[in-house]
Amino acid sequence: MLLKQLMEVYDILDDSKASAEGVAAYLRGIRADANIEIKELSTEKGSTKMIKIRIPGTNGKSVGGTAPTIGLLGRLGGLGARPEMTGFVSDGDGALVALTLAAKILDMQNKGDTLEGDVFISTHVCPDAPTQPHIPVPFMGSPVNMAMVNKEEVTEELDAILVVDTTKGNRIINKRGFAISPTVKEGYILRTSEALLDIMQITTGELPAVFAITTQDITPYGNDLYHLNSILQPSTATKAPVVGVAITAETAVPGCATGACHFTDCEEAARFMLEVAKSFGKGQCAFYDEKEYALIQKLYGSMSHIQTLGNRD
Repeated sequence: MLLKQLMEVYDILDDSKASAEGVAAYLRGIRADANIEIKELSTEKGSTKMIKIRIPGTNGKSVGGTAPTIGLLGRLGGLGARPEMTGFVSDGDGALVALTLAAKILDMQNKGDTLEGDVFISTHVCPDAPTQPHIPVPFMGSPVNMAMVNKEEVTEELDAILVVDTTKGNRIINKRGFAISPTVKEGYILRTSEALLDIMQITTGELPAVFAITTQDITPYGNDLYHLNSILQPSTATKAPVVGVAITAETAVPGCATGACHFTDCEEAARFMLEVAKSFGKGQCAFYDEKEYALIQKLYGSMSHIQTLGNRD
């Protein structure tokens, strides 16, 4: 269970003065030697601070081992839409889940339960992001663009990536809880991982849920195409397989809505991601079939052009 960490992190983030430094202090209170990096990103729209946590595994690459590294990324526009909205917004769930995972894994290490592979966790802390129009409900905007965020957290060290993001402002997936995407790799939308479906039904006690994605959703922001949301934007900047973990609702909920954070849904998604991290580090959770991926490339060629802005001419 991650409810204790979830509530503690929420209390830090649900604050008009929420900061990456405050989060770092909380995490170092759990484990003083935690490897935490903070970096400010700025544009003409404003600024935010990235927080990156690297947690070494018993056989991770950081200690000279061979276990693969997983990235657990929390995507969002912002934690709040102040002064337009008062309090923590629905869009903040991605950061909430990612930082809850950091707290839990550090606490596990204190208790002697260290994962085999390295874990990289990243998100950003912005209590006053802008909003922007979107159909069917308004989106949260962001003071920085996706390319800047990708550059900071989608690194060569990652062998697979789970991206958690609020995905309630749509009519594509209509259930309370969370859903996962098919695996995306270098412009291809591959079959949904059976290993991830197994872990999902074990952690939820329910049949797994998968949300539909389109080619538009896995292209970079900035090409004027419609995107479900930013959940699969990391796939535009890496060769690693990427899977979205969407916090969902039965109705279309605006990202800038307050009072829309459901602790049970966020905890369930975090628990799923933790179990994936455990299994992936042991080499027991494949995000895709390597032989089939080699065959699809042989048959149809590279789709890496989908990861670019395309032919702007």
